[in-house]
Amino acid sequence: MRAVILVLAVVLGGCAATIPPVEVTRFHTGQALAVGPVTVIPAGGGNIQTLEFRTYAVAVGQELARLGYPESADGKSPWVAEIDFSRGTRTDFARRSPVSIGIGGGSFGGGFGIGVGTSFGVGGSGTKETVITRLSVRLLNRANGKPVWEGRAETQAPSRAPAAQPGLAAEKLARALFSGFPGKSGETVTIP
Repeated sequence: MRAVILVLAVVLGGCAATIPPVEVTRFHTGQALAVGPVTVIPAGGGNIQTLEFRTYAVAVGQELARLGYPESADGKSPWVAEIDFSRGTRTDFARRSPVSIGIGGGSFGGGFGIGVGTSFGVGGSGTKETVITRLSVRLLNRANGKPVWEGRAETQAPSRAPAAQPGLAAEKLARALFSGFPGKSGETVTIP
């Protein structure tokens, strides 16, 4: 019975999804920002109708609303949140382990020996893909078009991990980016 419990603990422990940390950098003018409605737009005049933009816009909008900046229904607001995002991959090449395990045999009778042996590397080799997701937000004063706060966040996850999925990554990045808003200007922090 103990063996079954031990096996189940190992298997279930391997199923737990690890959420990678997020690296966040923020800059601001140091002025107190009055709460109020905000309009979320893509940076560079991008298309607001794409599903990808909406994924990030919803995540940013939820965090801003939590802070007292609800999304404007009519697009006329004192604040504009300009968002930009990117997703890319990096391929890492795994090296074969220098450790090997040998299996062999031999005979030492009569002054001669016969042996057969084989060895194989311990550990895998090959490649693994990492998804790198970035989110940048600039909070602009609509009256003069000047930025009053900006931040960027980045996370990395293995390509097959749930954390690499766009929706989960967008939520994680937005939550980390606005954690402790406005944050210390010019400081890069890692948020679990």
